[in-house]
Amino acid sequence: MSGKNMSTSEGHRYEEAVKLWRSYRVATEADMDLRLENFRILFAYNSSKIENDAVTYGDTREIFENGRVLNYTGSPRGMFELFNQRVCYEFLKPKLASKEPLTLALIKEIHGVLTGGTYDERRYVELGERPGEFKKHDYVTGAAEVGSLPENVENDLAELLEELADYEDKDTLKVAAYFHARFEYIHPFADGNGRVGRTLLNYYLMVRDHPPIVIHDEDKLAYYHALSRYDEEEDLNPMTAFLKQQTERTWGKTLERSSRTKGYRERFRCR
Repeated sequence: MSGKNMSTSEGHRYEEAVKLWRSYRVATEADMDLRLENFRILFAYNSSKIENDAVTYGDTREIFENGRVLNYTGSPRGMFELFNQRVCYEFLKPKLASKEPLTLALIKEIHGVLTGGTYDERRYVELGERPGEFKKHDYVTGAAEVGSLPENVENDLAELLEELADYEDKDTLKVAAYFHARFEYIHPFADGNGRVGRTLLNYYLMVRDHPPIVIHDEDKLAYYHALSRYDEEEDLNPMTAFLKQQTERTWGKTLERSSRTKGYRERFRCR
């Protein structure tokens, strides 16, 4: 990993978010449902909207809460993507509760869940690409035109997972930033790399008792910039700083509510 350490004087709000999450002691599927009730919808909405502008928050909420959407006028692919986000959340809950380690098989399973029914005819029929399988053809991404060759994907991902094990005792957020930037650099699938990468990012964080992150659609230009800096210069600082800011934004309102509640209790005890 490259990049200098961030100043310890920055990110007080970030440290508060980490402390708050750890105070929840999330250990069971029920704990996740309680603490992530709104997060899971915001994550699914923003993660999908980054790449599909037709996605709406209302539709996302309807799918998560009711399993359907009334009067939907968007594309069938958009509906599949949102529904798959809901299925993926349920799929990962028991694995998160048991802290199942990330493996190549699990990465492929996550991709299969998130992209099922979304491959277009050209990818599926002409190119033979399949949800849950590594890419069979060479696809490049970003201004730097990065992406592992199909024959190298499995080995490159295996090496990345080995690196994560080596970095186990390092700064969690910085390792997560490296994991995400490197995964997107490898670009292991024919489609859905962004959605899968953002899901894997949160899986890695939660297994290490770190608050999961919503990468907000409104901040996608900064997100793409951070990815590009790694692609072009192997500079991890922008991604680490971006994820820190997104953590603060994700949990900011929850922190405010927690602070107000604490203030009410303290005033009540003083009476």
